[in-house]
Amino acid sequence: MSCDPQGGVQELCERLGVSESTVRGALDRLAELRLLRASRDEAGVMRPVSPELGLELLLRRQQEELLRRQQELELTKAATAQAIAEYANLRRRPASDTQRLVGLDAIQARLEVLAREVSGECLSVMPGGAQSPASLAASRPLDDSAMSRGVSTKVLYQDSMRHDPATLAYARWIEQSGGEVRTCPTLPPRMLVFDREVALVPIDPSDTKRGALCTREPGIIASLIALFEQTWHSAAPLGADRPKDTQSGLTPTEQELLKLLASGLTDEVAGRRLGISARSVRRQMAGLMQRLDASRRFEAGLKTALHGWHLP
Repeated sequence: MSCDPQGGVQELCERLGVSESTVRGALDRLAELRLLRASRDEAGVMRPVSPELGLELLLRRQQEELLRRQQELELTKAATAQAIAEYANLRRRPASDTQRLVGLDAIQARLEVLAREVSGECLSVMPGGAQSPASLAASRPLDDSAMSRGVSTKVLYQDSMRHDPATLAYARWIEQSGGEVRTCPTLPPRMLVFDREVALVPIDPSDTKRGALCTREPGIIASLIALFEQTWHSAAPLGADRPKDTQSGLTPTEQELLKLLASGLTDEVAGRRLGISARSVRRQMAGLMQRLDASRRFEAGLKTALHGWHLP
């Protein structure tokens, strides 16, 4: 289809059967590609360049764009190499301060690094009784990686985890993989200590989702290790039943429950300390009261003293 070079936008619309906005958009694009240029003879008139010149202009434009992208790629590669080098230097630099890790994602990212770097020993305190499925799923590859390299792994759980099938199965898997697991009625706050050099503890022990503190301070590390070892020595191996006190006939958990309630704690707070629900606290107390033939907790406390059930 031929077109009069003197024709305007309206003629192009009629001949091509398209809207004015489409024609003007096409003309703008041609001008951008330098395939249209202003006429030197007539002001305000655009003339198309020859096909040969147009092709040469398009090829030259593509070559310029390719060169620009190659230059950007080289700059990106150089910047990336510099960032990697700076990160490597930062990781090699001894850290003596304590860092805040806000949120579960930040904690998980740091744990992945520490799990790869640990070479000798990992100490863990996992309070709360039953662990959440998400926590177990996130921990398994990290524990597996460490233990497969021969890292000595010791984990402390609460006695109440023995009644949770998922947490109990995970603890048994740790033992089968070469780790050691023990349990206690109550535990210190959650902690992880790697190679006795770096530790993670929660910012708020009552809400671990808020974040954690990662510290390499020798004094803090030494205190955490001492607390862990003291609890470890009083804990029972996973494969052993919790023995009852020969004098009172109470299990360590029952003794701890009586001690917590006698100190004035509510069922809810005592339950959190033991890693069980307030409903479980009430059920266990009901069993103790029945054994003592007591109708009230105060009466149970008196009979406990009369029976010589001395609280630790």
